Amino acid sequence: MTLEDVALILGLPTNGLPVTGVTMSSHEALEAECLHHFRVAPRKSDCRGSCIKLTWLRNLKERLQCVDEDSIQSMILFADKSGAAVHWKFLPLLRDFSSIGQYSWGSACLAHLYRSLCRTSRFDCKEIDGPLTLLLAWAWLRLPHLVPVPKELHSFLLANR
Repeated sequence: MTLEDVALILGLPTNGLPVTGVTMSSHEALEAECLHHFRVAPRKSDCRGSCIKLTWLRNLKERLQCVDEDSIQSMILFADKSGAAVHWKFLPLLRDFSSIGQYSWGSACLAHLYRSLCRTSRFDCKEIDGPLTLLLAWAWLRLPHLVPVPKELHSFLLANR
């Protein structure tokens, strides 16, 4: 899979600023970061380990009245195994919602997928996380014998596209 595949499948930008940042190591650091930049801190119930629930991010988006739908969309690609939380390390990138489009989310998404696949190849790993939608769509496009054959034409909308 290449950056071109990511851009074509997900429509994410592959040029721009790198998606990097400092990983926060405690709930107190997360609270301080959020209070300083978002003026609202997550409760303990909004956190799970070193991840923050996507519901908190959606509520933040509504509270800040973001009009750009893509501003939070990329974060879903970096969700944990449950698909309901995102690691804290991405929060500093949300300080300014208007600048989110300047980042190279496509390259970050591809790197995250490769890292997830690497971790999954370990003998003791039982689950996989990462942008699995990207992997599935890529496999269906590049390996057509993997595409499910629908009984009805409209039963697999993504695969038919």
